[in-house]
Amino acid sequence: MANEETNPTPEQQPESETPQVETAQENTANPSSDKLHAEAQEFKDKYLRLYAEFDNFRKRTAKERLETELQANRKLMNALLPVLDDFERAQSSIQKAEEKEKAALEALDILYKRLADTLKQNGLKPMDSAIGNTLDAELQEGIAIVPVAEEDKKGKIIDEIEKGYYLHDKVLRFAKVVIGS
Repeated sequence: MANEETNPTPEQQPESETPQVETAQENTANPSSDKLHAEAQEFKDKYLRLYAEFDNFRKRTAKERLETELQANRKLMNALLPVLDDFERAQSSIQKAEEKEKAALEALDILYKRLADTLKQNGLKPMDSAIGNTLDAELQEGIAIVPVAEEDKKGKIIDEIEKGYYLHDKVLRFAKVVIGS
């Protein structure tokens, strides 16, 4: 019996000793595990933030590049619009001329169509004629007011001096119009 008292089995050990040993082991294991878990979570958060920043940078750069291209295209289109206007004026004046100028008119028509097609392929689109409609300040610029005898033309556009144009669905140039009063 003396052996039993000096060497107790695990079942016979007092309950107060067993939890103390496990608690001491858990205390040594948990802080390093918690620390590693916290560091892993911190690195994960840093990675996700860095990835999001890079994705935003990539999107912003692509958008800026597109805007730069559109701005360069806009400058080119603005520079070519007076040439297009001159072609239209030349066509209308030649159409009134005699047979000798018919060949010149055909050549001018071919050049005009090529220029207009090239501009269209690059995003230029003419506005629809506004004659007979009321002035829309977002699309037209009223440059003159002319008295008219007919009541139905008062307050409406009676002539278009220069066409308006869109570039990629944004107004590139407002139409210059004459309004009846």
